[in-house]
Amino acid sequence: MEKEIVNVLCMKWGTKYPADYVNKLYSMVARNMSRPFRFICLTEDGVGTHENVEVFPLPELSVDLAGPERGWNKLAVFAETLYDLKGKVLCLDLDLIITGSLDDLFDYPGEVMIIKDWIKKDGTGNSSVYRFEVGAHPEILSEFEKSFQQIKKTHRNEQEYLSAALMAKNALVYWPDEWCRSFKRHCLKPFWFLIARETQVPENARVIVFHGKPDPHEAIAGVSGKWYRRFKPATWITDHWR
Repeated sequence: MEKEIVNVLCMKWGTKYPADYVNKLYSMVARNMSRPFRFICLTEDGVGTHENVEVFPLPELSVDLAGPERGWNKLAVFAETLYDLKGKVLCLDLDLIITGSLDDLFDYPGEVMIIKDWIKKDGTGNSSVYRFEVGAHPEILSEFEKSFQQIKKTHRNEQEYLSAALMAKNALVYWPDEWCRSFKRHCLKPFWFLIARETQVPENARVIVFHGKPDPHEAIAGVSGKWYRRFKPATWITDHWR
């Protein structure tokens, strides 16, 4: 019996990340999936993406997103229809590396799966890695477009709003903690005065998220972005991020 084709999706807008980030993400997914999959990138600029990446236009929202970048574009995937996609979609941010099998992320039971945020303790999820069913929660997008001005006053960013809306429906489920780890919080070995620290891959991690700074290419060079977070060049990242 043939396995069902699943969907892996990323989004790219603006100029922060080049097409190379999309291509490396596709390559990591391909090496860490045993089942057939489609890899989709929603973007306003698909130039330079790998031939196996299906490029679709970044969906337009009916609200003015001018102002600080808060990831609101990501909510567009909750439309009732999303191009020709059907079934489960695993959404991955561009600034992460894949260090283990992704197959379980499609099988783990739950309506909408998300990372339990490592900092906030109110149930907010980190949307660097989340899974949903196409068309299952169109109210997430419709309510956002209807009440955007109020929502952005109440919620700092897309993942805060998304988490609160889904928790109200008892539809949010968290990945096992060890599957999705933070580079800054889980890959740096214990602090010892001001000496640059070694880094490591946490046991059983499937995905390592680079939220804030550094990005993967900076971590490889040992650029932390903060004077108090010094670490040696994490060259092992190149084993995965390629």
